[in-house]
Amino acid sequence: MHQVSLSAIPGLPDIQPGDDLAKIIGDVLETHGVQDGDILCIAHKIVSKSEGDVIKLADVTPSEEAQDYAQQLNKDPAKVEVVLQQSNRVVRAFKRPAQNEGTMICEHRLGFISANAAVDESNSDEGTVITLPKDPDASARRLGHALEERFGLRIGIVITDTFGRPWRLGQVNVAIGLHRVPAKTSDIGGTDAWGRDLSVTEPALSDELAAASGLVIAKAAKTPLVLCRGVNWTTDEETTARKILRASSEDMFR
Repeated sequence: MHQVSLSAIPGLPDIQPGDDLAKIIGDVLETHGVQDGDILCIAHKIVSKSEGDVIKLADVTPSEEAQDYAQQLNKDPAKVEVVLQQSNRVVRAFKRPAQNEGTMICEHRLGFISANAAVDESNSDEGTVITLPKDPDASARRLGHALEERFGLRIGIVITDTFGRPWRLGQVNVAIGLHRVPAKTSDIGGTDAWGRDLSVTEPALSDELAAASGLVIAKAAKTPLVLCRGVNWTTDEETTARKILRASSEDMFR
């Protein structure tokens, strides 16, 4: 029977801007152990913090557009300004009667569609917000190469964030940055268990790994690092999380 294990790796300190994240992760892996073919799922916030993607709201001057949205949605104008700066466009903004604060669904400058362009206040100091890394794929590659050099092993990296989903309640972790791990795999050309041809089946491997990591991460537990072992995967040197984004020309709801 094929088995996959997920382990939240304890021992990471609170990450500060400028910290050598690869060394910190490598040090805790020395204690826990790492094997060839292991995949690390890393919550983006520790990557963002180490790279300095933390913004003090007191230093932000809201634009007129930000002030308009803030008034409509009962949101902090400074936070709205950060959301707008992180976005290519606002897909929709709304406030329902029962909501204290409205919602902005945005297309992030990296192409991801998410609430508030993934700008988040959780797990950050009071009066600050955390944004996505400027290039999560590049961040994943740097971490992966440093860890592979240290341990002499093939190690996959999936940088994750928590997104809501259209038509479904709740949130799940998704992949926003990748090293070696394919964004998706393809069963096209194969057959199912009944011998039927598969013509459209493409499992979103990176998102499956990201979502699975959420099973062993708790917001308050300070365990942003998850080791996945036993996954059958083939190295993709050209991988990028953007490969999993649907082209805007295929958007059926615009």
